Amino acid sequence: MEKRNKGALVSVVMGSDSDLEIVEDALEILKDFKIPYEVRIISAHRSPDEAIEFAKRAKERGVKVIIAAAGGAAHLPGVIAANTELPVIGIPVETEALKGMDSLLSIVQMPAGVPVGTMALGKAGAKNSALYALRILALEDKELNSQVIKYKEKMRKMVKDKDREVSRKYSFYSHE
Repeated sequence: MEKRNKGALVSVVMGSDSDLEIVEDALEILKDFKIPYEVRIISAHRSPDEAIEFAKRAKERGVKVIIAAAGGAAHLPGVIAANTELPVIGIPVETEALKGMDSLLSIVQMPAGVPVGTMALGKAGAKNSALYALRILALEDKELNSQVIKYKEKMRKMVKDKDREVSRKYSFYSHE
């Protein structure tokens, strides 16, 4: 087995390069937090042996969390989860035919004993998959935990600032 991207803590896999546009949002967050990650294209249907081998070897390569994006039948997160004890986070990718409902239902309806943490459809799901992976990693990394807390505080401050701005600009009080 080739030694690919030794040192990656998070592995981000997708069934096709057409999913890359969605996955890029997760990669950006991981990069911002300086988390080593690898990116792979592995198909549960077109390269099933590789998908199983990847899942079985991820932990021994040092991977701690796997993020798997898939559309349509969306079997990739489940196949990976069935073949590893690592946490697997699924990103349902929107499809043209069913607007992603097929992907969402395929990932969220895993049988008992094969857990996949399922995120929202599309870009929001991709961002949350990275943030969820960070929270998992932060359980054993105090510095990362502090960074996650600061990130949450930054989001809270951003909302408060926007609230003040909108309130100032649009609120109206009658003088009657």
